Amino acid sequence: MVIYKFGGTSVGTPTRMHKVAQLITSDPTDKIVVLSAVSGTTNTLVEIGELLLDNKHHIAKKIIEELEEKYKSFVDELFATEPGKAAGGEMIKDFFRQLHTLAIVPGFNEGNNKTLLAYGELISTHLFHHYLNEVQEPSVLLPALDFMTIDKEGEPEVENIGKRLSQLLQEQKSQFYITQGFICRNPAGQTDNLKRGGSDYTASLIGAAIHAEEVQIWTDIDGMHNNDPRIVQDTHPISELTFDEAAELAYFGAKILHPSSILPAQKYGIPVRLKSTMDETAAGTLIGVASAKADIKAIAAKDGITAIKIKSTRMLLAHGFLRRIFEVFEKYGTSIDMITTSEVAVSLTIDNKTHITKIVEELRAFGTVELDENQSIICIVGNMVSEKKGVLMKIFDAIPDIPVRMVSYGGSRNNISLLVDTNYKKEALMGLNEGIF
Repeated sequence: MVIYKFGGTSVGTPTRMHKVAQLITSDPTDKIVVLSAVSGTTNTLVEIGELLLDNKHHIAKKIIEELEEKYKSFVDELFATEPGKAAGGEMIKDFFRQLHTLAIVPGFNEGNNKTLLAYGELISTHLFHHYLNEVQEPSVLLPALDFMTIDKEGEPEVENIGKRLSQLLQEQKSQFYITQGFICRNPAGQTDNLKRGGSDYTASLIGAAIHAEEVQIWTDIDGMHNNDPRIVQDTHPISELTFDEAAELAYFGAKILHPSSILPAQKYGIPVRLKSTMDETAAGTLIGVASAKADIKAIAAKDGITAIKIKSTRMLLAHGFLRRIFEVFEKYGTSIDMITTSEVAVSLTIDNKTHITKIVEELRAFGTVELDENQSIICIVGNMVSEKKGVLMKIFDAIPDIPVRMVSYGGSRNNISLLVDTNYKKEALMGLNEGIF
C-alpha cells in the first residue's frame, strides 16, 4: 500500500483535480489518497469562524454564500456529464446547507469552529470521489473521522488509528481509497484537527499506522532543493535525505515540509517521497533511514529570529544558572533555537516574540540583557556535516564579508547553523551556494 497526499494547490482548480486523478489512476498500486481542502477554502472558513465567534452572523452568512457560488462554478468545470454535474451540485448544496445551519447555532463556540474548519477537506474529497465515479474509476471514500483520533494531549493515537483503519480496509476491500487530511476526533468524540503539518501529518500517520510501503507527498515543487530557489538561481532538488536531515531543513526554513509532519513515518521507518504534480516525471526527493554519502547537501534560512544576550559576571558560573534561564522560556512557552555560552554571557535565539517583554523583564534579574531583532538562521545540512574535515573553513571562506552573530556547531551531526542579520541573508545564501556547491 502506498499513501499519496495532495495539497490544496494540487486540487485547487478543476483542471488540477483532473491531473491528480490521471496521476493516481495510472498507477496500479494499492493506495490511500489523502487530500487537503481546495486552496483558499480553509482561509475562508477561518474568516467565517472568526466572524461567528464575534457574533457577526450577517457578514459570515454572506461569505458562506460567496463560497458556495465558487464551488458551483467548480462543479460546472470539474464534471463533463449532466449526471456528474447533478450529483456534484447536489453534494455541494447539501454541504452548504449544513454550513448555513452551523452558522446559526446559538452560542457558536470553538468546538463548533473546529467542525466548521473540517468542511474544506470533506468537500474536496467528496468532489474527487464523485469525479472518479463519473469517469468510472472505482474508489472508496474513507471518512478520516472514523479512524483518525488524538489523545487528551492532542497527540495522535497511532496504534489505535492502525487498528481502526485496518478494520475499515478489510470491510471495504478496494485498491483505491480516499480520505481527508488534517481532520480528526478528540477524546470527547468531537471534530478536531491535527495542529502540526496538517495533511502531510495525516499521510505520515496513516503510513506509520498500517506500515505502508511508502508515503508520497505531492506538491507544486519537485522535491527539497539544495538552496532557496526564490533567492538563489540554479538550485536543484536533492535526490536523497535522511529523516534527520529533512527534519533539520524543514525546521530551519524549507517550506515544502512541516518539521513534525514526517515524525510518524520516521519512527516506523516508512520512506517518504516528495514529488511534483507539475512534473510527475521528476525524481523528487526520497527521505529515508540511509544517506548516500557524507557531504553538505542543502542550505535553508529561517527569518523572524530574535537574539537575546544575558551578561552576568557574578552568576554565570554558579550552579543552576542555565537552568533558571531556561525556566523563564519554559514559563512563557517559548522555544530556543540556538545557544552559545562564554565565561560571562549566554546568547540564544527565539522565533516567537509573543512574550518577549515579560521574558526580558525576568531575565534582567540575572544580569544585563541585550536584544538583536531582525535576524536569520542559516542552516547548512548534510550527513555527518559537523564531522567533515575543513567544513567550517569552507563555510566561512564562502562569506568572508558577512558578520556572523552566532555559530551552532556540534549540537547535531547533520547541521551547522549561522546567525546573521536578515539584511545579509540573500548575500549569505548566494555566497554559500557559490562556495559550497
